[in-house]
Amino acid sequence: MRSVLVITGIILISVMPLFSQEKQQVIVLNGYVTTMQSAMFDSLSGPVVYDNLIHNRLNFKGYINSHLTFAAEFRNRLFTGDMVRTNSSYSEMIGMDQGFTDMSWNVINENSFLLNTTVDRLWFDINAGKAQLRIGRQRINWGQTLVWNPNDVFNAYSFFDFDYAERPGSDAVRFQYFPTYSSAVELAVKVNYDNAITAAGLYRFNKWGYDIQFLAGWVNSEDIVLGAGWSGSIGSVSFRGEGSWFEPVEDFPVTEGTLLLTAGVDKIFKNNSMAQAQIMYCNNPLSLTDFNSFYTGNLSSKDLAFSRFSAFGQFTWAATPLLNTSISAMWFPDLKGYFAGPSLDLSLAENVDFSLIWQHFTSIMDGTKTRINLGFLRIKYSF
Repeated sequence: MRSVLVITGIILISVMPLFSQEKQQVIVLNGYVTTMQSAMFDSLSGPVVYDNLIHNRLNFKGYINSHLTFAAEFRNRLFTGDMVRTNSSYSEMIGMDQGFTDMSWNVINENSFLLNTTVDRLWFDINAGKAQLRIGRQRINWGQTLVWNPNDVFNAYSFFDFDYAERPGSDAVRFQYFPTYSSAVELAVKVNYDNAITAAGLYRFNKWGYDIQFLAGWVNSEDIVLGAGWSGSIGSVSFRGEGSWFEPVEDFPVTEGTLLLTAGVDKIFKNNSMAQAQIMYCNNPLSLTDFNSFYTGNLSSKDLAFSRFSAFGQFTWAATPLLNTSISAMWFPDLKGYFAGPSLDLSLAENVDFSLIWQHFTSIMDGTKTRINLGFLRIKYSF
């Protein structure tokens, strides 16, 4: 059934422009190709796990007329290296699709390499006056802060996954109504791979120079969620925050609810350098047992915290118009751990970028001290 829906959607996307009687029919294609070499180790004297990823992204967007738009976006990834060769569950993890419709395919899965194609956007958008309706795989971003987003009940993501700037989408229906230029009412519903439903509504408005929002809904067929967020500024410093309360319906009121509160500040300087800081509190942080669940776990907005208090800081220095360097850090007191991540981004040509990223993690999980280093070297061509 789900495959039928996928095929039907792709066919509709393909033929819709042919049936349109509008004169202006435009299909836009852009994307990029990257090659990224990575190395993972705990110490320089220990073993090193080497991997390479060639990543091609294709973004198709069609403007059928002034009211109808569609999009189809693909990730094509070729994995080679030690993880493919030695980890028997790696291909299953890469091919896992969190959506209602399975649109991730391991096209070639051999002992030494893995080719995966994933559709992470596939939607139709209809707008009429102050109303907008979008149907299909899409990203619904309700977060206000820059690192942790407990208001993002549809599309949580990991800060550490720097190579996926577009973030995953959800199989959803989203309705937006804009009473004024600075306010919006939203209703959205999604279904995931396990047929769990998330449905929520949001009201956003502007007051005292701040964008303020309130939301309520039902998350993963488990929790009632209530949340609020804001973004504005104090002088030249941006001030953002959000919080959500997740209350499990089953065993209520025996099971304790989960509260996440976060706030942060950021400032952009005259030379485009940027400093930001954010803190988060959670009364019921996620209990971790190993590094993989910390780094590659499928996050939900309820599971963003691994410590009752977490702190983040980052400074990006625009050394020249072509060279950015940054250093970021996180602190997880309950894990007796931290993350540190220096990086360098250099523009080699108009559409070619070079990046060098380092990620270091130290923590104690399940009574065991863990220290991991991840180094990445990436070249990206955009078109």
